[in-house]
Amino acid sequence: MNIAAAANEDLASISNVLIYSAMAVYTLAFLAHITEWVFGSRSKVGRTAAALTSHTVTAPPAAVTVTATRKAGGTTVMERAEVTTRSATGSRDVPDGPGAAAGDEKGELYGWIAISLTVLAFLVHLGGVVARTLSVQRAPWGNMYEFSTTFSLVAVGGYLLFLVLGKNIRWIGLPLVTSVLLDLGLAVTVLYTDSDQLVPALHSYWLWIHVSCAIISGAMFYLGALATVLYLFRDRYETKLASPQGKQPGLAASSILGRLPAAASLDKFAYRINAVIFPLWTFTIIAGAIWAEAAWGRYWGWDPKETWSFITWVAYACYLHARATAGWKGRKAAYLVLIAFACFIFNYYGVNMFITGLHSYAGV
Repeated sequence: MNIAAAANEDLASISNVLIYSAMAVYTLAFLAHITEWVFGSRSKVGRTAAALTSHTVTAPPAAVTVTATRKAGGTTVMERAEVTTRSATGSRDVPDGPGAAAGDEKGELYGWIAISLTVLAFLVHLGGVVARTLSVQRAPWGNMYEFSTTFSLVAVGGYLLFLVLGKNIRWIGLPLVTSVLLDLGLAVTVLYTDSDQLVPALHSYWLWIHVSCAIISGAMFYLGALATVLYLFRDRYETKLASPQGKQPGLAASSILGRLPAAASLDKFAYRINAVIFPLWTFTIIAGAIWAEAAWGRYWGWDPKETWSFITWVAYACYLHARATAGWKGRKAAYLVLIAFACFIFNYYGVNMFITGLHSYAGV
């Protein structure tokens, strides 16, 4: 197969400018999210919903709704906070906090500004990835720089898609934007690679199929990992509130953690994402094996990348199996799924940067 023409440097430069511009807009979205949480933590609605989490409910599970009121321009506005009926451990029932979509009028305004800026940053980010694609006339994930920029793009796209579908996950916006900034910062400094063509073995339609599935799987696993980390903080917060004696959470913890969804809701959200995306990760490994046979003449050779992809698969399979058969929920399952995601991260950074294998020719 003939190698494509040399890269278009003008389009590559435009791509770089767009990526830096996206980082600037993500920074503004980050500041807007911070402002939203600051104003929201002062609201009566936030304090009311947080205070309700301190009660242990002994009645049978039932659908419950907490309603609070606030004044807006002389008009009484009703706000509702959903209540989850069973915690991750099954020992307490607590209401979902109002999430990031709560607070006074200023808090709500900054929340929508943060979402709008995130959408704008996503579009600019998308332009940067598309420009990179056009500059080389191939899939924009031939090296770690391109993989990282596309990975964070898909993660933000998944988050925005959940919002479009009506899922109230604005609470994940702040940690997501923060980590996207870190990812892009690492990409444009440590991982940056000039726009160029790849070695002949990578000029295959499997590059589009295999790596795109890996990116989508990893981005969704990442959203699940973020929800899991927040679950661990929220679960500890609920445990302190439910304790009749002992140290109670401080004001700062109550202002922030009290506004997150209940631990059970976070646990369920993470589980559903991981369960839905796991078949795609399975297909990713199968597609990689098929491509390996076409490129190297064997389906599986225990190359470091292949080995750690399989380890990641086993770790997520153990997590899902434990949830389905052993009834693992709560902190034990959370630790297991974070170990699985750590395997994915090591497979990406550790294997690519510190271990030599057949996949090393893609470059940093």
